[in-house]
Amino acid sequence: MIPLFHDFGGETVLVVGGGPVGARKARRFAREAEVVVVSPEFADADFGGAARVREAVDAEAVPGWLERADPVLVVAATDDADVNAAVAAAARERGILVNRADADGGRDAGSVVVPATVRDDPVVVAVSTGGRSPALSRYLREQIADVVDGAGAMAEFAGDLRGELRESYGPEDRRAALRAVVRDDAVWKGLDTPGTKPRQRASDVISDVTGDSS
Repeated sequence: MIPLFHDFGGETVLVVGGGPVGARKARRFAREAEVVVVSPEFADADFGGAARVREAVDAEAVPGWLERADPVLVVAATDDADVNAAVAAAARERGILVNRADADGGRDAGSVVVPATVRDDPVVVAVSTGGRSPALSRYLREQIADVVDGAGAMAEFAGDLRGELRESYGPEDRRAALRAVVRDDAVWKGLDTPGTKPRQRASDVISDVTGDSS
């Protein structure tokens, strides 16, 4: 599988199953998408503001729900393997991405694995074991969290610098300068400490790299 990031803004995600797993999936996708959860019962859990429809869904009802919801992604999260299989099959027939929560190991074409993520917007790091070991994914996410902490501020800062450097330097100097800035501990510290001046430190780093002392 090849990891990709997908913007779900303005899209619909259909979750079939209202248990704890369905709730977790709904919360994840409700960050961006319109989420509809269909289930005869719902766990006492946070569904992230998703629309909940109390209705039993058997294999025969699945195609109708895909037509009504017109989702970009459907999540099969029931405790019935036959229903989950019907959801996956109907989604593939229609070219809809599918995440089957009860599957692990090898996946069919069109399948989506939802990774463990660490987020410090706009930085997002995803970890996946291909569905084989969610526990390992969670452990690795915990290890990565400290590394990512503060990366969002650096991404914003470096993005601004990139635009400014484009006006004064060629591609090679620009890339070298930005690499030096994001590797400089003093710049990171400055972004995290009120009253410091990370931009001045970044300017010094850029001057050292480019030989521009102006």
